[in-house]
Amino acid sequence: MSLSWLLETDSKSLRSMNGSRRNSGSSLVSSSSASSNLSHLEEDMWIMWGRIVNEWEEVRKKKEKMLKDLVRKGIPHHFRAIVWQLLCTAQNMPIKDQYSELLKMTSPCEKLIRRDIARTYPEHDFFKEKDSSGQEVLFNVMKAYSLVDREVGYCQGSAFIVGLLLMQMPEEEAFCVFVKLMQDYRLRELFKPSMAELGLCMYQFESMIQEQLPELHIHFQAQSFHTSMYASSWFLTIFLTSFPLPVATRIFDIFMCEGLEIVFRVGLAILQMNQTELIQLDMEGMLQHFQRVIPHQLDSGPDKVITAAYQVKYNAKKMKKLEKEYTTIKTKEMEEQVEIKRLRTENRLLKQRIDTLEKESASLADRLIQGQVTRAQEAEENYLVKRELATVKQQSEEALAQLEQAKATIAHPRQQQQQQQQPHVVRRPPPVPKGTPRYCEESVLQLERELVQARLKEAESQCALMEMQDKILEVEKRNSSLPDDTNVARLQEELIGVKLREAEAVTGLKQLRQQVRDLEEHWQRHLARTAGRWKDTPKKNTLSELQDELMSVRLREAEAQAELRETRQRMLELETQNQIHSNHLRRAEQESRCLQECVQTVTGQNKDLHVQLQEIKRRQAEVECKSKEEVMAVRLREADNIAAMAELQQHISELEIQKEEGKVQGQLNHTDSSQYIHDLKDQISELKDEVRCLKGPRGLANQTNFDGIHIVNHYVGDNGSYQSSDEDAGKGPGLPGAQQRGGGRIRLRPNLPDTDSEEEEEEEEEDEDEEDEDALRLSVPQSHKSTIV
Repeated sequence: MSLSWLLETDSKSLRSMNGSRRNSGSSLVSSSSASSNLSHLEEDMWIMWGRIVNEWEEVRKKKEKMLKDLVRKGIPHHFRAIVWQLLCTAQNMPIKDQYSELLKMTSPCEKLIRRDIARTYPEHDFFKEKDSSGQEVLFNVMKAYSLVDREVGYCQGSAFIVGLLLMQMPEEEAFCVFVKLMQDYRLRELFKPSMAELGLCMYQFESMIQEQLPELHIHFQAQSFHTSMYASSWFLTIFLTSFPLPVATRIFDIFMCEGLEIVFRVGLAILQMNQTELIQLDMEGMLQHFQRVIPHQLDSGPDKVITAAYQVKYNAKKMKKLEKEYTTIKTKEMEEQVEIKRLRTENRLLKQRIDTLEKESASLADRLIQGQVTRAQEAEENYLVKRELATVKQQSEEALAQLEQAKATIAHPRQQQQQQQQPHVVRRPPPVPKGTPRYCEESVLQLERELVQARLKEAESQCALMEMQDKILEVEKRNSSLPDDTNVARLQEELIGVKLREAEAVTGLKQLRQQVRDLEEHWQRHLARTAGRWKDTPKKNTLSELQDELMSVRLREAEAQAELRETRQRMLELETQNQIHSNHLRRAEQESRCLQECVQTVTGQNKDLHVQLQEIKRRQAEVECKSKEEVMAVRLREADNIAAMAELQQHISELEIQKEEGKVQGQLNHTDSSQYIHDLKDQISELKDEVRCLKGPRGLANQTNFDGIHIVNHYVGDNGSYQSSDEDAGKGPGLPGAQQRGGGRIRLRPNLPDTDSEEEEEEEEEDEDEEDEDALRLSVPQSHKSTIV
């Protein structure tokens, strides 16, 4: 079968496309429905492609050259879907199962995709209508890919490639093929936000133009017609937006098999075919030619372009070399950009520093001027104070002189009076006229008033003197707070330097303005001379050209001088800033030294205070230990006193028991019981004195005194046994309160009368219960008598 027949067959198959979507899920496409419209040779072509599809792995490995030739001649449109999937190995991708899940998700690029859907193949029936099935599936595929590859997201040119895929296959298969194209065919690098791969393609393509079409390259350079102005869409859309759809589809067949090489070949072939016309056009004409003329040249079919494309020289090794060169250039550009960015940042920082230093210089100048003004004012105030002080001193001297004169005047009459009172004087004093004593008294009073006034003036002068001295001290303090003469001298030097540089800058500016005026005059003369140049002879024209060159040289010279003056001005400003900074650093060093000395002083004081604090803590601890020892000694003494009191109480109880025994045995009768009671009273009084002596040192004012003993014994039985009140306290009903209120204390009450009758005994017992329920009783069982002590 001949090449022309194959191309004709493929061209007919492409023209028969109606733009509707074709489904090719199975590996073999049945040709029985089209057998009535195809010739015998076409049936052979279909059978051959069917065998290739069925035996794809073997054909791809062993007959790759034959497969490339068949793809270059064109893939039948019925086989395109399955062959494209086989060429890019996208028939069994696992991402196909995730497609339905991706459609349920939300993409950040949905608005952009919706906006560009209507711009994709606007004249094609499948995508023409708004919200049609074609636009919907195109939106789905673009949205799914933007979710899969979030770095790339969505790029406008990629929609044309997806649209072509959707014309041939279902959306799931188109999605898988597009993912494979982006990953394996360098399209992902083309569509990245940086578009670094597109720049590389432009560089390689321009190098091929420079090598194979040098005249056209020179014309492009002369017209500033960059490669990206016409060729960027070729690489981004694989000619889908530049060529008719059948031609672009044939080129896309080859792209699926060979990659981006076909784009370089076809692009260079297009330029070779139109070189003569392009050289004669300017930039706008070339743009119109690429947009309108070249697409119509391909209406006859893609055979001529593809044939010319494979006659173009394409060296893969040289393309790799160009890629390395482009990478090196880009690396240098990135480094330069980084350096430029760094320099811009430094420039901005330097400008900020210049502004800051100018502000500091202005503030220093203001401070210097203010300091000078302040010193002048204080000098004037000092002079005025000195004058006032001199005046006050003079007034004080005058007042002292008047005071001395008044004292002398007062002393003179007194002396005369004393002389008059002397009796031993023999000669008679001269006669005193009438009214002399009164005159003397008036003069004395006047002198006293003058003396008081002089003293008041002296006190006022003293007060004024004290005020002047205070003012002098304040002025001295202010003078000490002002910067010293060295700092003032430095500030004056800095101010003088700044003024000198400012004067130099003003002078340079005046010179530059004068040069500009001279140049303007020369330019006006030149315009006057060149007004009638077209009437002059060639010699005069040559002279005018020389004058033009002279003017241009003078202009460049003026520019160079202006730049030189600007550079000098900057250098002077930087020197000024350097000097100001050095002065600031010097002052900062001095302040830091002062601060270090202060810190050392404060540190020493802190150490001394810490030592004093430790000593105070030690003394406090010693005082606490001593106080604790004293408290323990006091407590020991209290314990000893308590023990002594307990012994005395024991002794008292023994005496009570003896009393009870004596009364029971009959030792107590009416005659000798009173004597015995008196003895007991004496012993009790002695014991009470001892108790008071013991309670006195302790200072126990709240303890109960031993006033007496109230002893009660009851005769219990015939055996002569007696029980004490302590034993009966818990049993007898007559003494329940004694134990509760007494709290174990014993009171002795000696002055109680004796009674023989039961009535008196009962009355006395009632009185004693009212007075003191803590007393003890002695009861005698015979004749039912009870003796109360």
